[in-house]
Amino acid sequence: MPLSHAQIWKAIDALARRKGISVSALALRAGLDATSFNRSKRFGPGKPPRPRWPSTESLTRILHATDLSLGDFAALAQDAPETPATAPMLGLARAGEDGFFDDAGLPTGDGWEQTELPRPKETLFSLRIDGDSMVPLYREGDRVLVDRDAIQVRRGDRVVVRTVSGETLAKEVAAITAGSVTLASVNPAFEDRVLSRLDIVWMGRILWVSQ
Repeated sequence: MPLSHAQIWKAIDALARRKGISVSALALRAGLDATSFNRSKRFGPGKPPRPRWPSTESLTRILHATDLSLGDFAALAQDAPETPATAPMLGLARAGEDGFFDDAGLPTGDGWEQTELPRPKETLFSLRIDGDSMVPLYREGDRVLVDRDAIQVRRGDRVVVRTVSGETLAKEVAAITAGSVTLASVNPAFEDRVLSRLDIVWMGRILWVSQ
């Protein structure tokens, strides 16, 4: 049975997720324009919108770039989740230009890329913020999404740290060395904390906050 328009695009989204990259990165890997697979390119003008199909050449290129057979690609169309884990993305400076939002304030037109949203996995969990050490960035009651798989923490990252003494801290990494980590609070009323690596049980990067 031929694949439908929705199934073709669903398979492309699923292939990008399987490779751990965005659809824009998938297009670049295949030697295509980065916007080739953007959601804004999947329908043309008209009421209802006219479906746009990826070209045979585009499909051939991504199959070659990812070493995937046509049969496996068709299987992705059947097995992939209905809702891609992405959201439209636009640079803040461009958001002031005309043509990117409709009358309801929702994304429209070309020029949008895609940002990949966190997918459920064992290392992902959510915590509710207590206290005011990170005000105004995080307020009490906000929920943060933490990834324990984010091993390479860098200066400037917002993290949750679990200490040997049982503290669980939401802070910003001000400095990091082989032997210690300096944790800063956004609220200037709180002093920085310098923790020895030996005093840290684990440290995970904050990906999102729900306010």
